[in-house]
Amino acid sequence: MNIQIFGRSKCFDTKKAQRYFKERRIKYQDIDMVRYGMSRGEFRSVMQAVGLENMVDPKCEDAVMLKYLASRQDKEDKLFENQDWIKTPVVRNGKSATVGYQPEIWKTWQ
Repeated sequence: MNIQIFGRSKCFDTKKAQRYFKERRIKYQDIDMVRYGMSRGEFRSVMQAVGLENMVDPKCEDAVMLKYLASRQDKEDKLFENQDWIKTPVVRNGKSATVGYQPEIWKTWQ
């Protein structure tokens, strides 16, 4: 298993995800979304796994503008440029990914 956790230091769900993997002694790579963000390849991999709409944080008021963009490519580009609009934690395991705290899915990865 090659787990990556993309999150924010002040995000409660990110801390819960880190604790979930620590308690099970599963090694993971912790990536600060604020400092480093996702590469274009990582972003696309997550988008293919969960869908563009599921990546958007519903609490983010700025992300509402995405629904007014005409093409899917424009929406993808705008979300990539504004990664603070992405719901955290984003947990990747190869081509599989989840957005938010989802231990029921992580159990199936073991």
